[in-house]
Amino acid sequence: MITISAFQWVPEFAQGQVRDLRVRWALEEAGLPYEVRLLAYGDQDKPDYRALQPFGQVPIFEEDGKVLFESGAIVLHIGERSETLLPADPDARARAVQWLVSALNSIEPFIMQVALIDFMYPDEEWAKLRRPSAAAFVRKRLASLSSALGDKPFLDGDNFTAGDLVMAMVLRILDHTDIVRDDERLSAYIDRCTARPAFGRALQSQLNDFEASARTGT
Repeated sequence: MITISAFQWVPEFAQGQVRDLRVRWALEEAGLPYEVRLLAYGDQDKPDYRALQPFGQVPIFEEDGKVLFESGAIVLHIGERSETLLPADPDARARAVQWLVSALNSIEPFIMQVALIDFMYPDEEWAKLRRPSAAAFVRKRLASLSSALGDKPFLDGDNFTAGDLVMAMVLRILDHTDIVRDDERLSAYIDRCTARPAFGRALQSQLNDFEASARTGT
């Protein structure tokens, strides 16, 4: 059985955003059953967990003694079992990987700059000064992404892939702002990706874990 790690609870602003959701979504798309190893506060810093995830983050992926960390690597690993995520055609598969890496390297670091300012340092003077330029750079990157998407349903055409899964998750990070949603093309793209039943199941799975933790006070 596949087991993934996830936090037992996170603040409300992070719920529906924690990176184990990317892996849950990939598993749902691939039709692979899984269990969740929930981490209480501080568990991520214990030696046994750090031996599996040196940075104390989630998720990790465990199966038959194999352990992987980093959500992008895990999604690609799951994709090896799913033509929905990684097409059989070698060229299409390479393009899917290309867009996944693009989401993590060319888009997410700059989106995260804005998110960290908004959620972690909103009252800091340096953050107030930094945010306009950070947001402007994100909008510039998003304009390039929107142009590349064009009128296609998904980044590589008609078919959803692992590249779309990760890109949509990255773009959702700024759903508390209008930075992404101001672009009608990207807004429709996010909605198209997250309308997939597999996403709905994955999101509900994560939220159910948070709700259960809140009810029990753990």
